[in-house]
Amino acid sequence: MTIFDSHTHINDPAFTTDLPDVIKRAHAWGVKKMLVLAGDGASFGRLQQLWQLDNNIYGAAGCHPEDAVRFNTTELDELAQKFKFPQMKALGEIGLDYHCSVEPKIQQEVFQQQLELARELNVPVSIHNRDAFEDTYRILKAAHVGDFGAIMHSFNGDTSWSKKFLDLGMNLSFSGVATFKNAVEVREAFLATPLDRILVETDAPYLAPVPYRGQQNEPGFTRLTVEYLADLRQLSVEKFAKQTYQNTLKILRI
Repeated sequence: MTIFDSHTHINDPAFTTDLPDVIKRAHAWGVKKMLVLAGDGASFGRLQQLWQLDNNIYGAAGCHPEDAVRFNTTELDELAQKFKFPQMKALGEIGLDYHCSVEPKIQQEVFQQQLELARELNVPVSIHNRDAFEDTYRILKAAHVGDFGAIMHSFNGDTSWSKKFLDLGMNLSFSGVATFKNAVEVREAFLATPLDRILVETDAPYLAPVPYRGQQNEPGFTRLTVEYLADLRQLSVEKFAKQTYQNTLKILRI
């Protein structure tokens, strides 16, 4: 089995003590590649260390909306410089989070600046959206993200929103959230999404799938989400895993 975890944070300090074992378990569960996202200098430094451990680990970097207040032109230039490394495959996670305390206007400005950078660099973006569907969609549409590629990370909307984002040319990534009992609308959106536009992820150390919900997540658990989603589509696990793997290679241009 070949699985690609399209969004994970194993550069998080939560993995400091057992990182080699986490990677080993991921491979044992069929997770052959992963995209690790960095949000600041420290997490990017840990991402670089990961590249020394495993050449199947790829990178992304960007300013998370929760950190938008600290973002400035210097940070933007430093972000651009990170893409000199060949392992860097996406800009993110970026977007809007109206659950946090950062003023929406500031978030929107930083989001737009990073989308412009992604266009200049011609790299896909990984999008964070929490309680901000309308503005996220408006900004992504204006940026014509289909030109350079976009992933809606851990999609958590209904079918009306999935269709809108798909119409922009985006891919939708589904996490362990889809396995949660109350995520009925997410599952409906998943079933309505074309197979060639679906990615899978953990968002580790967060959002562990059932039966590990509430515990620390890790890339190996992508397999549990793959098994669950394959069953929903009435597909073999191997076929679904292979399709999502190929989809991820395509959007990240690997």
